[in-house]
Amino acid sequence: MPGTIIQVNVSRGGLPKGPVAQARIGRTGLEGDAQAHPEVHGGPRKAVLLIAAEVVDELVARGYPVFYGALGENLTTRGLDLRGLKPGDRLRAGSATLEITRTRTPCGQLDVYGPALKADLYDAQVEAGDSGSPRWGWSGFYMSVVEEGVVAPGDIIAPVAERA
Repeated sequence: MPGTIIQVNVSRGGLPKGPVAQARIGRTGLEGDAQAHPEVHGGPRKAVLLIAAEVVDELVARGYPVFYGALGENLTTRGLDLRGLKPGDRLRAGSATLEITRTRTPCGQLDVYGPALKADLYDAQVEAGDSGSPRWGWSGFYMSVVEEGVVAPGDIIAPVAERA
């Protein structure tokens, strides 16, 4: 099921990440983006972080002071079937092709939004790779870059292959 990129986000390191009009995605991530803790985040297997706007919207409804970009995502999307996404899936995002490498393990930097946030995003089932978890995809998906390109809000993001 295709979705739409509703926000593209970068920062000089850490979170939140702020919106930009467009960004070029290179092998190690979005131009103009950096990670505060590169030993944990970033690199070719964690070049891009995707989080669904539906998750952020639900967190806001639960009282968390979050917004698009607050969770450190590079791509905020709407309309993707999170349950259907798995490591190895490839997505076309703007003119780039990305491959999901893993779910994101929420880090302590998210505690600024509330001590319970990490538990609302991630559980033992997600950690075990079980897409049956009600939290599957809530913490986001890290992706590697298969084909470099440009992304902008309004671009389509859609699966291009079941598994690589």
